[in-house]
Amino acid sequence: MFPIAFHPIYQHPLPEGHRFPMLKYELLPQQLLHEGTAIPTDFFEPSKRCDDQDILRVHTATYLQELKALSLDKRAARKLGFPLSEQLVERELRIAQGTIEGCLKAYDHRVAMNIAGGTHHAYTDHGEAFCLLNDQAIAARYLQHHGLAEKILIVDLDVHQGNGTAEIFQNDDSVFTFSMHGAGNYPFKKELSDLDIAVPDGSGDEDYLRLLKNTLPDLIAQEKPDFIFYLCGVDVLQSDKLGKLSMTLDGCKERDLFALSAFAKARSKNNSLIPIQCSMGGGYSPEIKTIIEAHANTFRMARSIFN
Repeated sequence: MFPIAFHPIYQHPLPEGHRFPMLKYELLPQQLLHEGTAIPTDFFEPSKRCDDQDILRVHTATYLQELKALSLDKRAARKLGFPLSEQLVERELRIAQGTIEGCLKAYDHRVAMNIAGGTHHAYTDHGEAFCLLNDQAIAARYLQHHGLAEKILIVDLDVHQGNGTAEIFQNDDSVFTFSMHGAGNYPFKKELSDLDIAVPDGSGDEDYLRLLKNTLPDLIAQEKPDFIFYLCGVDVLQSDKLGKLSMTLDGCKERDLFALSAFAKARSKNNSLIPIQCSMGGGYSPEIKTIIEAHANTFRMARSIFN
């Protein structure tokens, strides 16, 4: 079995008008338990809020202070996409801690999942697009600070470019950022990841998977990371309201199967197996059952590979 970070704070995180995007965080664990992909002991709650010192390795002190004091100016607050509240900030602090603790558990279990996370639009000094604190960036710096990993690979397959992650690690050879995203999708002004693949709008399973299969194994072999972060957003689906690709549920499932299999086979420069942490990222199809099925496939594929 593998560990899954679960965040009970999601039960009432936002005003009613903002509830739908969050429903998946309540329903996905229920689905995984119902079908037997997970058992209750797989789930863990973050033990605390993420510590300031861990956040400050990534985000500026001014931004963190204003975020926690709910004193962002109106323009910065609007960019978040959610109403700024104490509960929203608490949620983000828990997400980041869940990713850190998941990383630590991945050293024993090979892979760990965060039901939430993938907040890749959070920059060093501001947040945007539903992302306040960059959970995988914070966890990457935590691992490096504590001597647990030197070279880190972040594989971001969300339909939106990981612009915040790219900015945070720009000119840093110790963290390789790979973003494969929809060419016409937000953000319209892209940052420079170490490797960006802009997938043409309307691309379906065949084109997308060909690009991924021609890139990912060679990239892992080239970089030989000590740790891999996987952002596995399911907004690549044709049905997604915020995406411009045309993948099917089966194609998205094959994406996860291929990526996780490539991670499982890979070796670090010391010829050791590589731990993996997965954050769920985006998913905005009109029907919640489509979102849950797509995210559940990621867990099913991880179970089939790492069980």
